[in-house]
Amino acid sequence: MDRGLHGRDLRRHGCRSPRATPGLVRHQVKKENILLLAAVLVLPLVLRPAIASEIWIFAIFGLGLNLLLGYTGLLSFGQATFFGSAAYVAGWLLKHYGISVFLALGTGVFVGAASAALVGYLCVQRSGLYFIMLTFALNQLFYFVAYQWTSVTGGEDGMPGIPRPAFLGIDFNDPFAYYVFVSALFIVSLWIMRRIVESPLGKILQAIRENEVRAEAVGYDVARFKLAAFVIGGAFSGAAGVLYAMLFGIVPLEAIGFVTSGNVVFATLIGGSGSLYGPIIGSFVFIWLSESVSTLWARWPLLLGVAFVIVVLFLRGGVVEAWSRFWSWRSSKPKT
Repeated sequence: MDRGLHGRDLRRHGCRSPRATPGLVRHQVKKENILLLAAVLVLPLVLRPAIASEIWIFAIFGLGLNLLLGYTGLLSFGQATFFGSAAYVAGWLLKHYGISVFLALGTGVFVGAASAALVGYLCVQRSGLYFIMLTFALNQLFYFVAYQWTSVTGGEDGMPGIPRPAFLGIDFNDPFAYYVFVSALFIVSLWIMRRIVESPLGKILQAIRENEVRAEAVGYDVARFKLAAFVIGGAFSGAAGVLYAMLFGIVPLEAIGFVTSGNVVFATLIGGSGSLYGPIIGSFVFIWLSESVSTLWARWPLLLGVAFVIVVLFLRGGVVEAWSRFWSWRSSKPKT
């Protein structure tokens, strides 16, 4: 695997410098939180609430992948396995048993984590290309199970009729009410992920990303920590899958397909893997292109392809690195 994607380039913008003072760190976090809150408040005013909700759902999905890709150095093309499995199971329970919204979310988190534990157990003993191909192959296996199991999943017609149960008198069929619900869950998810990446577990995962051999030499069970990252990432993916199913009222077959896995990888890389806010920015770019630009230009994926090539060749840290370079250039300009 290309260490350049997850190594020294990421330290410039993804992980805080150990020399940063606590006051500087608190100031930076406060500024980031203000910008995030502003985005949550403004987004439904400039975009349809459904599109705005989809952005935050995809951002939760991206946070899970970023723990693997950006912080552990594992490129997985199988995240849709956890996203789609959770959507199917929770969607089926919502449709046939009318379970509550939070029980559906809990089910999705559990299914996402459990399926990630299974896939991760089979994959973490491999590395590089073999690891990537295993995640892809297992994703295809789950996809074909969903395709054939028409009595439950609906096959290529998908699973329609997923309701949004009310909670405490709040009707989530109202697009704005559902947006508030989704954005609140996104903020909670971001807070949890921040705590994870700044915890001892997060530091160990970053050590594995930087030098797996050295991490193993000092006594860390690398496979076990990789599996932990898989399970946590799967839990986030599962939560996103349930929210997605309730947003659109259907679980399409594509929700568990490799294209969905590829989309979240592209979005995370474009935003900036290894940065906590990279998947959020990438989700906004990807959903905006797919939902808004696609109505104006049928060949919108070309823009995504061009952006991906630019990131791979010139901006390994994505939009986050581009923004960091801009501010570094601006601050270095002599004042007149």
